[in-house]
Amino acid sequence: MDPLDSVFHSFKLVVMIAFIISFFLAFALMEGAAWSAHKYLMHGWLWKIHEDHHQPTGRTFQKNDLFFMIFAVPSWLCVMLGIIYSVPFSVGFGFGIAAYGIVYFLVHDVLIHRRFKWFDNTQNNYFKAIRKAHKVHHKNQHKEEGECFGMLIVPRKYFKQ
Repeated sequence: MDPLDSVFHSFKLVVMIAFIISFFLAFALMEGAAWSAHKYLMHGWLWKIHEDHHQPTGRTFQKNDLFFMIFAVPSWLCVMLGIIYSVPFSVGFGFGIAAYGIVYFLVHDVLIHRRFKWFDNTQNNYFKAIRKAHKVHHKNQHKEEGECFGMLIVPRKYFKQ
């Protein structure tokens, strides 16, 4: 066996591990990033864009839907630049952000707000807790005094109700 084959195999393994670690790291960090963006940007100086989410207009699309760009652009840049410059950690990080975006869409727009009627009959306790926490968040239709800004990490009290 050629010694270079062994080195090449080890390099591929390191690249794959870097991708996997960065993917899951980005996905996990996105809950904190989404919570912070929601609390300090959407309920802060960008309230005028987020307001129609709390005070629905009846339109299919809301100004609030523009917020996907906050995470889509960094995701795209991580993937694109990671591929261009051969940085697997960056590519994995970008795909981790994108995966969180897909899960966010499924949980927030489909499960909670039911823009699509895909999960209407779920009896899963975790999904029910997510719905309850988000309902509490929407109880307050104004910029200040909100709670439950996260999406996937739900306070324990919503599992008990």
